[in-house]
Amino acid sequence: MRSIHGLYAITPDELDTAKLLQQVEQALRGGAGVLQYRNKLAGAPLRLEQAAALREMTRKFGAIFIVNDDVQLASQVSADGVHRGAEDGGIAAARAVLGHDRLIGASCYNRALLAAEAVRQGADYVAFGAFFPSSVKPGAVAAEVSMLQSVRRELKVPIVAIGGITVANGGQLVEAGADALAVISALWQAADIEQAAKEFSLLFEQGNPA
Repeated sequence: MRSIHGLYAITPDELDTAKLLQQVEQALRGGAGVLQYRNKLAGAPLRLEQAAALREMTRKFGAIFIVNDDVQLASQVSADGVHRGAEDGGIAAARAVLGHDRLIGASCYNRALLAAEAVRQGADYVAFGAFFPSSVKPGAVAAEVSMLQSVRRELKVPIVAIGGITVANGGQLVEAGADALAVISALWQAADIEQAAKEFSLLFEQGNPA
């Protein structure tokens, strides 16, 4: 099973499928290793259309494709996995649908014990944040970089950092032990999405001493 690493791009709430695909292709060309499909505005038919198209595109670029929350949609489009928040149902329920060859990620906010429990239940990776103020989720729970360092020593699965991450502040999270950086605004709102993706990817090429 492939591991979560590098730039973890989370799609914007874009209803124009052609525009979404154009943006995602730029991010993948720039080196995004993981793409999570998340669209809170789209209805079920559009989400299926977009997820299926993104599944094919990520295959072309050799990137991991994750669906946010929706286990059934992940199964329908043969995604590489699903990402679940605290309110999205248990890991075991997702595993029962997707099987053991798919990735299941869990949002753990700033709670190390929640992460340990998620791993015990079979999560393949965990996500912490928000490490910085986020325009996408302004009310998100705050997580400290020091917590990232401590959980890195305890957890044996990949750790994703999320929340207000930019090229300027992402390096300290990689140094603290993040295996991947989940990015929304700093990627899709960049003047050059492909270049922004390259810059995020370079943060990992400089090594992870943690």
